[in-house]
Parts: sequence; C-alpha cells; structure tokens
Amino acid sequence: MPKASQILGLNARQKLFKSLNTRKARRIANSKLLTKKYMEQTGVAVPKLYAVFDAMDQVRQYDFEKIESSFVIKPSAGSGGRGIMVVRKKPKMIGQWLSVEGKILKLGDLTLHINDILEGQYSTVGSDNKAFVEERVPVHPKFKKYAYKGTPDIRVVVFNKVPVMAMLRLPTKESEGRANLHQGAIGVGVDIATGVTLKGVHKGKILKYLPDSKRKLNGMKIPQWSTILKEAVAAADGAGLVYGGIDILLHPDKGPMVVELNASPGLDIQLANAAGLKWRLERVEGIQIKDAEHGVRVGKALFAEFFSDKVKADEGLVIVNNFETVRVRRVDKKWVDVSAKLDTGAFRTSVDRKLAEELGILAESNILWERSYVNAIGRERRLVVGLTFFLKGRRIKTAVSVSNREKVKTKLLIGRRDLQGFLISPQPERDPYVK
Repeated sequence: MPKASQILGLNARQKLFKSLNTRKARRIANSKLLTKKYMEQTGVAVPKLYAVFDAMDQVRQYDFEKIESSFVIKPSAGSGGRGIMVVRKKPKMIGQWLSVEGKILKLGDLTLHINDILEGQYSTVGSDNKAFVEERVPVHPKFKKYAYKGTPDIRVVVFNKVPVMAMLRLPTKESEGRANLHQGAIGVGVDIATGVTLKGVHKGKILKYLPDSKRKLNGMKIPQWSTILKEAVAAADGAGLVYGGIDILLHPDKGPMVVELNASPGLDIQLANAAGLKWRLERVEGIQIKDAEHGVRVGKALFAEFFSDKVKADEGLVIVNNFETVRVRRVDKKWVDVSAKLDTGAFRTSVDRKLAEELGILAESNILWERSYVNAIGRERRLVVGLTFFLKGRRIKTAVSVSNREKVKTKLLIGRRDLQGFLISPQPERDPYVK
C-alpha cells in the first residue's frame, strides 16, 4: 500500500487540483450535452445522440419507435449514475421495450422518467434540467463474463495532459447493471503502461475474484489500451480540464467512446490501484506536454507496474550484482550490450549523453520532457527520454535522464525505480569494466 503522504485526500483534491480547472471547463464537465458538443468539435468519439428534451411537449411529439436499436435515457446534469435508464431491446409488440433488468417498459414509463428528469429530480443544484436519448454501447466481448447486464466503463484520471491512473468499472447485480461504484459496481485497477488489470475493490473491500465466481479480476488485458488513453487525454484537453476523470466505453466495433467528464473524480481509484494519486499528480506537474500521444508516452514511462515487463510476480526476486551487462534497444529496434551500474541510491535511471546519441534515443520523437536537476556541481537541465532494456531476462521500459558520464566507465546507471523485483548482491562495489 502507498504511504500516507502519497494519497490524495478530499481537501487536497479540492484545493490543489480541482481548482486548476477553469469555470468553463467545470461547466462542460457538469453537462453531458456540453461534453458531447465539445468532444465532437475535438474529434473525440461519443455515442450517437438521438434526441434532446427540455419540455414535455417535445417528449409527447417524439417517436421512440424510430430508434431501431437499444438506447439510454439520461439527465444532462446528473451525477453518480442517477437518473440513467437503459433500454436494452424492444420486444415484438409495438409500444413496449425492456429495461436492463428485463422489466417491460411502455411509452408511459419512458415519458414519466423523462418528466422526472425535466423536473430536476436527478440534476445537480443550479444546472439545466434537460434529458437526452443516445445509443446504448453494447458490451465488448472481452467484458461479457465480468459484467452483470450492463456495459463496463474505463475511468482514466488525466492531469496536465498525462494519464496518471485508470480503473475498469464493472456493473453488478447490486448496481442494477450500472458502472457506478457508489451504487455497488466493482472498480478494478489498471496498469497505465500495459492496460492489464490489477485487483478489484467493492465498497472499500479489496477483491481478487469476481464475486460468486472463481474468475480472477487481475491479469485481464483491456483491448485498444493506447487508443483509450489517447482519447482520454484528447477529451480532457478538448474540454480544458487540467485535472479530471474521463469515462470511456469500449464499443465492440467503433472503439473507445467518451461518455462523461468529471472535474472532481472519486478517490476509490487509489484503492483499486494500491497507489497514491497525489504522488502521481506531483510527478507530472509542470512537465511540458506537446500532445495526447506525448502525454500517453510520459504516463506509460512513469507509472508502469513492476510486472509490465511481462514477468509474473510469483517468479520471486532475481539476484543481480552491482555491475551487470544489459541489452539495450536502439531507436532502429536493434539490441546492443551495454555495461551498467545498479545503484539504489539513485531514484531514476540515467544514461550518458554520448551513449544516448549512439543509441539514437535523443530523437525528438523519443524525448519525453526536460527537467532541472540539482547535483554536486549545481543545477542543470536534463532531457528525459524513453528507454527499453533487458536485465536478467526482464524487459524494462522506462524514462531515463540524459547526463554527462564521460568520467566513468559505465555509461548507464540503473536507479531503484527500475530495480523492483531485484535483489542486489552485497558484493564489493568495484566496476569490473575498469581495467
């Protein structure tokens, strides 16, 4: 579990991060209809909109029969999943539909529910009471064995155009097919680097298995993961959200679709990821991010779980020496052997500038950001670039700083951030590469 200092609390969320969002960005996030408008302008995919109502006369005149597929009725300004009616399919009889629970719905049930929305029963204070009808996104085949009668969604927390934490939300019988944690859905942490699920959480309780089954919640690979992260960053940027939660549905045919923005996302995501959100937010604060693709590369490099090198945790610790030969991937995808020093006294891995040039990893497309560092000779600006290498058979993809190591023989220093799962042998610290 993370240290207390790494966890984001309610007060810190409100004062330090939510406050960074402009009034306009919060207004967009608070309205599902405004969210749709700005997402379409940005080029981010959203579910198809069928109708918008702000008066009952419009509802009475609307022909629901012309909607040939399943649909969803929502309040524009609802929160916490309240007021959402999912209509799964229509029986053969005209004028009747089925709810997600299998209950027969008549036209009067639809209009009554929309009337409740227009009267503000599900809306937040001070918001416009509008209802709308949109297409229902079917369940992706990958999730069918995990979701109860509803469509799971993926919540991605984005800060400074970087995806910092993610969670898969699974509908349950308790949540009545809705992917909302407060109504009883299950949240499952997701590794930012790989899209592989971690452990689950249900009402504050950690879960390893789907309730009433032997199906593990961890180890599932979410399809189109990189695209999901890019869409989340693009959505936040399109709405002007510096900090926010982006809710995405994965359509089996059309891919990721943004359904909702949240300027103040819930904090249970930290439990599902067993990681502190505050620490992650602080890691990316102030970094200059060029675009969504750049932001995703930064997030993957910074917040990869130790298993993202595709090595199972039950393989145990691997013993290494202070000095090892590692296989490093060049920019042309060729692999070369490089001598490296393993130093738990350093947090981040660093590479000599000349070696970085030889490897081709100083290419502009591989530069993640530039940051100021303080060392024995003062303050200096360093580039941080992406690097992939193998250490004792483990594939490690990370972010490394570029420094001047011309006075030492080992041009690559591996810091403790990339040594999780390794045990360094207590041998004399002597560089075997020095003649």
